[in-house]
Amino acid sequence: MEFRFTEENLERIKKEISKYPVKKPAVMAALYIAQEQNGYISNEVIKEIAKILEMPAEEVLGVVTFYTMYHQKQMGKFHIQVCTNVSCMLRGGYDIWNRVKDKLGIDNMEVTEDKKFSLEEVECMGSCGTAPMIAVNEDYYENLTKEKVEEILESLKNTN
Repeated sequence: MEFRFTEENLERIKKEISKYPVKKPAVMAALYIAQEQNGYISNEVIKEIAKILEMPAEEVLGVVTFYTMYHQKQMGKFHIQVCTNVSCMLRGGYDIWNRVKDKLGIDNMEVTEDKKFSLEEVECMGSCGTAPMIAVNEDYYENLTKEKVEEILESLKNTN
């Protein structure tokens, strides 16, 4: 299946490109824009970005596979990332992880049948002083307890 950016998103990418003396540094922004439009980064997306930024597709793929914020398959409407790195682990990160897994009935990098939730165990999200924490899409929730996580998940389940 072929992928093409919308005109609006092409303009956004051109704006990013204009910030640099060469096109290549705009790769992360272009990937983010593509993921917003497509829902995930497919091989077709990688090829299109490589063409626009005049760089090898393998280098674009290298960026996609290095950073956890890019997904190579469709994620749920609410993508939940649970930090289990040292600070979060010491303050109950695995209890949070297990609660979310059990509540949603999915494991790492899986999506619920209704496509509403996806789950990812992540290393560090830079919130060590307010551990444990999770992110739901772009929103961070810190200083969590299992009860607070239950409340968050229930509120998300009740949204369209």
